[in-house]
Amino acid sequence: MSIHLGEMVSPSEQDAKVARESIRRLSRFVNQDRLTVQVPAKGDDSESIELPSSVVGLLMRILTEMSEGNAVTLIPVHTELTTQQAASILRVSRPFLVKQMREKLLPYRRIGTHRRVRFQDLMEYKNRIDAERAKVLEQLAIQAQELNMGY
Repeated sequence: MSIHLGEMVSPSEQDAKVARESIRRLSRFVNQDRLTVQVPAKGDDSESIELPSSVVGLLMRILTEMSEGNAVTLIPVHTELTTQQAASILRVSRPFLVKQMREKLLPYRRIGTHRRVRFQDLMEYKNRIDAERAKVLEQLAIQAQELNMGY
């Protein structure tokens, strides 16, 4: 199977089952500095592949998502996205995203008439607005408790 960068992989029911079993088996090795995997080769030979701990952690996250039936994709942080791709990741409308860019809340660059946003900048923006939303929700919960609203 050949998977291209940025391509979404949707797990089948069998894939999800294999992912759950793989998580169970790999979880014992997550805290090691590296993991050595034996891969069968042609004939009676096998080959050892060493994986750094960061790769094992990433693999566990991918397997966890797949075990829950979620599609996954791998996007390098330096990748530039179209406004539609960025809006889809944030689950907002493209016009809303463009407005955020115009208001300088989300950095971007122009290529001709098109805007591009780096994935890393998009994730920083997302983390920032998520933190702001969490703070506001916390303040609302405190206010609701002070007003004895039953929350």
